Amino acid sequence: MTTSSAPTNIRLITNKMCPYAQKAWIALEASDTPFQLEEIPLYGTNGKPEWFRKLNPAGTVPVFVANDGDLIIPDSDLILDAFEDDSNLGSIPLFNSENQSQIQQWRSTVNKNLIPIGKNSVLSGRSMSNELQKVLEELNAMVVGPYLAGNLITTADCHAFPFLWRLNDEYRLDDYPSLQQWLNKCSKEQAFSKTIQSSWWWWWW
Repeated sequence: MTTSSAPTNIRLITNKMCPYAQKAWIALEASDTPFQLEEIPLYGTNGKPEWFRKLNPAGTVPVFVANDGDLIIPDSDLILDAFEDDSNLGSIPLFNSENQSQIQQWRSTVNKNLIPIGKNSVLSGRSMSNELQKVLEELNAMVVGPYLAGNLITTADCHAFPFLWRLNDEYRLDDYPSLQQWLNKCSKEQAFSKTIQSSWWWWWW
C-alpha cells in the first residue's frame, strides 16, 4: 500500500487479548500514528457484530480502516507491510532500507518457525521442546540490539513482541540473554507496555 497523502480517520478494530492484533496496535503506537481503537468481542452471545463481518468476512482481527472506509486492511501482516511501504503512515518510520534484510528475516522466522513450533511446545503441556529451544537460539543470535534490527524500533519488533512475550511468560527466556534484554527494554516502552494485558490468549485460538 502506497498513498499520495497520509491516511485519515484511522480505526483499528481489534480485541486486546489477540497477539496478531497486538502487533498492529504496537505499530500504530510506535509510529505515533493518530488512530481510534475499537474493541469487539470475538466469542459468545455478543460475538462479532454484523458490521464487522462486512468489513472482514473472514471474521479475524485486527482490521485497519482509514479514509472513511475507503481503505481497509484486514490482516496484521498486511498492516505491518503498509508501514514498510508507505512513508505517509505515521510520523516515526518503522522501516528503512539499511536494515531491510534483518527485518524481513525476523518476520519470516517468527511466522514460519516460532509460531508453529511454539504452539506445539505449549500445547504439549511439557517443558520447552528441543525444537523451540533451537528456534530461540537462532533468534537470540539474530538480535542486533538494542532492538531486533538495530538502534530503532521497526516492524520486526512489533511483529515479534506479542509471541516472544507470551513465551517468556510461559517458560522464562533467561537462557536467551539477548532476547531477554530486548523484552525488558520493550516492556518499558509505552508503545509496547500499553498493549500488554493482564489476561491474554495464545495465538492459535
